[in-house]
Amino acid sequence: MKKYKGYLFDLDGTIYRGNQAIPEAVRCIRRLREANIPYIFVTNNASRTNVDTARKLEDMGVPAEPENVLTSSMATAQYLKEKMPNATIFPIGEKGLLSVLEESGFHFSETSPDCVVIGLDRKLTYEKLTTACLAIRGGATFISTNPDRAFPSERGLLPGNGALTAAIATATGVEPIYIGKPEPIIIRQALEILGIEAKDALMVGDNYHTDILAGIRAGVDTLLVETGVTTAEELERIDERPTYVAKSLDVISV
Repeated sequence: MKKYKGYLFDLDGTIYRGNQAIPEAVRCIRRLREANIPYIFVTNNASRTNVDTARKLEDMGVPAEPENVLTSSMATAQYLKEKMPNATIFPIGEKGLLSVLEESGFHFSETSPDCVVIGLDRKLTYEKLTTACLAIRGGATFISTNPDRAFPSERGLLPGNGALTAAIATATGVEPIYIGKPEPIIIRQALEILGIEAKDALMVGDNYHTDILAGIRAGVDTLLVETGVTTAEELERIDERPTYVAKSLDVISV
């Protein structure tokens, strides 16, 4: 495998499964840290802050600082600062989204907002959906942090932000601008943070339809690890394959 100037990693299924770190992944990140090779964790999780995510990784033995984490909420805030810096926002989401939007200087409004932004909200109400739909029908820009339809839990697969987003899209007939994987927006932001070009980076993940497609769309080489969602059998049916496929992250050397 080619050696790269920087690495982008998915989290769940790549670095850990639930609350259990994957040993090969821990070894890989420690090798990169010791060799001073930059890396960043790119996650569609919009409900947790980068500080909380870094703390979770550290508790698992994975070397991580908040600056090593880019969440879809952070990417959404950055996108808005570039495209709609003075927008008023009606947000639907949890701490990870609300705090980063506030820290970025955006003002919230339920009355005629310029933009509706949705991330996972486990306290979603009909009234929130109604406010969002009316605003979008009134011309507000519709942005979703990520299209994940479901996410794993101890109880099984639970409804993800993509499912909530679909309810609003169905009611309004308006498709949102997605920021997280598999869209390339979040990958391009990660490259800017690392300060490297696409040709010098590797995107690593376990899910072809999010992690790998995001890398492909951003022009980044990709590594699919068989530690999570996409199986070797499923990959055989896919035409546009990853650059590399491996059983674990032991394949990355420095």
